[in-house]
Order: sequence, then C-alpha cells, then structure tokens
Amino acid sequence: MNAPIAIIGAGGWGTALAVTMARQGKQVRLWSYEPYVVETMIATRENPLYLPAIRVPDSVVVSNSMSDVLADAGIVIIAAPSHVYRLVFSQMLPLVNPDMVFVSAAKGIENETLMRMSEVLADVAKPHFLPRIAAMSGPTFALEVARGEPTALVVASQDENLRRLLQGELSGPRFRLYTNPDLTGVEIAAAVKNIIAIAAGVVDGLGLGSNATAALITRGLVEITRLVVACGGKRETVSGLAGMGDLILTSYGNLSRNRRVGTALGQGRNLEEVLSNMRMVAEGVRTTKSTVALARKLKIEMPIAEKMYSVLYEGRKPQDAIHDLMERKLKEE
Repeated sequence: MNAPIAIIGAGGWGTALAVTMARQGKQVRLWSYEPYVVETMIATRENPLYLPAIRVPDSVVVSNSMSDVLADAGIVIIAAPSHVYRLVFSQMLPLVNPDMVFVSAAKGIENETLMRMSEVLADVAKPHFLPRIAAMSGPTFALEVARGEPTALVVASQDENLRRLLQGELSGPRFRLYTNPDLTGVEIAAAVKNIIAIAAGVVDGLGLGSNATAALITRGLVEITRLVVACGGKRETVSGLAGMGDLILTSYGNLSRNRRVGTALGQGRNLEEVLSNMRMVAEGVRTTKSTVALARKLKIEMPIAEKMYSVLYEGRKPQDAIHDLMERKLKEE
C-alpha cells in the first residue's frame, strides 16, 4: 500500500506513531486540532506540549486541516482521546471513504453509550458505509516508542485480511505487531486496565507496599477477564499483550498517567487538582464510569472498579476503599 498514512490526533501517542512510521519510510500526515501545536512542530520539528525532546522527521506533514491530512490516505490511525472520538470521527466522515482502513489507537469505553471505540466508529459511519476497522493496543509508552526502543503490540480485527495487511504495513524493526482476531477482548482489556492502574497508584500513594500492589493487579486481571468474557471476548486475550502486558506496564511504569493519578489520590490530593495539572488525558478516570455501568448492566462483579468509582466520583477516601476491598467476604480464588 503506497498511499499515505493519516494520523488523527497529535498527542503523545499520535506523535510517537508518526515518528515511528516516518522512520520506516512511510508517507505520514499528522493532524492536530491545536494550531499552536501545528505551528510549533513545523517550526521546530518537536511537539513541546505532548512529546518534548523528540525530533519529528521532516517528512511528516503536520497540519490543522483534516481534509489535507485525509486526502488520498490509505490507512487512517485515530489517536484522539476516547471521550472525543465520536465528535472527531463525525468531523472526519465527509472526508473519508470505504476504501480507507481505520485503526483505533485509543483506549476507552464511551460513557454515554458504553460502546468500544471501534463500535463508535462503526456507529457514526453506518448511515453512509461499513468501515473496515481494527484496533491497535499493547504495552506502549509513547516516549519509549518515539525513542525507537523495542516495542511489541497487537493489531486486532475480525477481518483476517485486514489485520495481516496492517501487520505488514505498520511493523518495523523495533515496532513488532502481532495479530489477534478478538477485537472485543483487546478493546475491553485496553480500556479497563487503566482503572486497575489508578488503583495500583492509590496503593503506592498510601505506602502499602509491593505485596498489596501485586495482589491488586492480579485481582484486577480477574476483573478484566470477567468483563471481556461477558462482552463476548476470549479469555486468552487477557493473558496477552493487550491484557496482562499493558496492565503490567500501566500499573508499574513511571510514565503511566493513570498510575500517577492514583498515586496523587493516595497521597491525599484532590482529583480536580490532579487533573488540572495534567496536559495529557488519563483515560482511566472517565473509563471508570462506563466500565462500572457496563459491569452493572451485565451483572459482573468488579469490586476494584467499583471502589475506584467511589473514590473518583463519590468522595470515598482512598484508604477506606482499600480497606473495603480487604474486608470483603473470604472466598476461593
């Protein structure tokens, strides 16, 4: 496929993908809704707001014009935050066509509809055409990807030809893509692990030690598995890159925004204050709402997610939420 790759969203992840694809010799166009980001990237070849100190190759075309970025694109990677996914794709719709391939690179569940990101794209497009959609996920910090450090992730689609096409087009020497047919499982795992990472940060902020963190992450994996299976995904997906791999990275890694939110809460800081000091989105905060709503709808037990909801939205003290988890009725693993 010789057509350009369009990347919608010039946050840290979108910029890192642009840098990576350009290094692989691809034609890359990067769209940002912020004129300042576009102007600065063109002038300095850096994204100081979202990915500082990383040079963006001169071959990457950066623009505030969706029509320019999408024109004649073959692969369209959407790296916008999940809470604006519907709005962004609605703006894109008049400029795209059924011949394009769409890759969701966001991790979340829409609050209002409880849809996964691929479902949001299909829902917006369905009056006009049936889009070919895949999701890209896995243990990836944008900064490390942009530095060219070895990374393995997964591209998921129900369409075997599509996932193999994307694997071949997007993989590089230090950017390894595996394929997975379980689009549902990959997207649910990718979204829910952010909630567990917030909880892991809370444990760290409270100074409760490594034993507690390991136990919480392990039980968090159980909760992710329950929801994946209830939504029609495969249990084995959760033990792969989009599940366990991403959960470990996000829960333990120092670059994790979701973990940082939890750590600050555990240290007694107010959520509004924490979020106001973060330029980039911690997806787990909003995803907690939709995940808990989805679990209740499906009658799935997710105590960690429920307690994080109580901390984030009901004023529950983090130490009390952790105490509640430890005092739950004893049971088999």
